[in-house]
Amino acid sequence: MKCLIVLQIANGEERMKEKLTLIKVGGKIVEEPDTLYRLLDDFASIEGHKVLVHGGGRSATKIASQLGIESQMVNGRRITDADTLKVVTMVYGGLVNKNIVAGLQARGVNALGLTGADMNVIRSVKRPVKDVDYGFVGDVEKVDATLLSELIYKGVVPVMAPLTHDGQGNLLNTNADTIAGETAKALAALFDVTLVYCFEKKGVLRDENDDDSVIPQITRVEFEQYVADGTIQGGMIPKLQNAFEAIDAGVSEVIISLASAIKENEGTRIKK
Repeated sequence: MKCLIVLQIANGEERMKEKLTLIKVGGKIVEEPDTLYRLLDDFASIEGHKVLVHGGGRSATKIASQLGIESQMVNGRRITDADTLKVVTMVYGGLVNKNIVAGLQARGVNALGLTGADMNVIRSVKRPVKDVDYGFVGDVEKVDATLLSELIYKGVVPVMAPLTHDGQGNLLNTNADTIAGETAKALAALFDVTLVYCFEKKGVLRDENDDDSVIPQITRVEFEQYVADGTIQGGMIPKLQNAFEAIDAGVSEVIISLASAIKENEGTRIKK
């Protein structure tokens, strides 16, 4: 049975918002056969509408090296010059994306691989140069939830690569976490959205040295307390900030968990 909530329309009519699960997985998960097959099995078993957003950075770095192109990173972000843009387009939009799509088709999921340029679903602006020139990197301006929803309602499952475009003919390398968050926010106007960020830990941990010390649920007040006392620090802070922004924009729930725990629906939950 589909999970439904009521959507209030401006003219007073009501219709039901159907459940949608948006999963974001990093490149490490989709680049290794064993973890990819497990992910595809688990994702295929999710009931109702769904969207998958993926990375692919390790493959991009490996293939760039094979082509004699040096990969440059600043604070974990890839500098995307013209040659690197060609590589990430081939890897993200081609190799990684189509392997996922083919794997899902084999599992009975009618998947469609997309970049932001396809159907103009995600428009970005080239990141302005400040302290660092990131090159052809995009910051998301707009996600067309209407077009995506038309595909989703027809039973198509979007598989979104971390590439967008600027509307002027330029592709832009774009952070997959950002694509997942902005897409979830846009779709929240039309669906009851659960956003799941998959990473290498079971969830947000009370003790970074104890993988079983998962905090099951975090409110914004608790988050601020955890940051103040040092329980939550480093890269987890922006992840959770993004999660609360998604909640504020209408996403019903954000889950931070292991990719292998998708089916069990485990991890840390962030709610209003």
